Amino acid sequence: MKRVIVTAGPTREAIDPVRFISNKSTGKMGYAIAEEAAKNSHVFLISGPTNLTPPKNCTFVAVTTAEEMFDKVNQLLDDADVLIMTAAVADYHPKFVAENKIKKGEGTFVIEMERTKDILFEMSKRKEANHTFIGFAAETENLLENAKGKLERKKLDWIVANDVSNPKIGFGSDRNAVTIIGKNRKFSLPIMSKKKLAKEICKLY
Repeated sequence: MKRVIVTAGPTREAIDPVRFISNKSTGKMGYAIAEEAAKNSHVFLISGPTNLTPPKNCTFVAVTTAEEMFDKVNQLLDDADVLIMTAAVADYHPKFVAENKIKKGEGTFVIEMERTKDILFEMSKRKEANHTFIGFAAETENLLENAKGKLERKKLDWIVANDVSNPKIGFGSDRNAVTIIGKNRKFSLPIMSKKKLAKEICKLY
């Protein structure tokens, strides 16, 4: 039985004890993939904060920050066959986190940011011949160009590109339409439910 890691949802990067930076990801695509993959694989679902109920027959790992998600993927990768990275991981986090709630004042408020670890890029350094890596490219412009760049840079086997600027298939929708790009193949799938799309994605490994 294959061992599959699926990441899902957003991450939250703290500003102070009551505020954080996040994104619009709901985790629906990742949870649908985890549910489908669990039918014939041992699935580890590593998820940022969502309002979803984890699928049955998965080993569920809850995380909050990009660093926590990196640590869990890094920990599980050696024993995995497949890594499917659907999570919308923050690219930046505040360099300093205030110990107490920041009080409002006059003028502007500046948050100094620094890069988080690029999980797929870092995992690509440890990619073995038996690994299949599938990434996602949620873009608002230059969809295919940006997706191909990520495919090559992160040594992916496949990347699933979707236009999140389209309100019919963007964050929070129950449906999606994607272009799937591999090293020697590219094909597009029309708008369909995320559950149906999950079946198509699980055929990639």
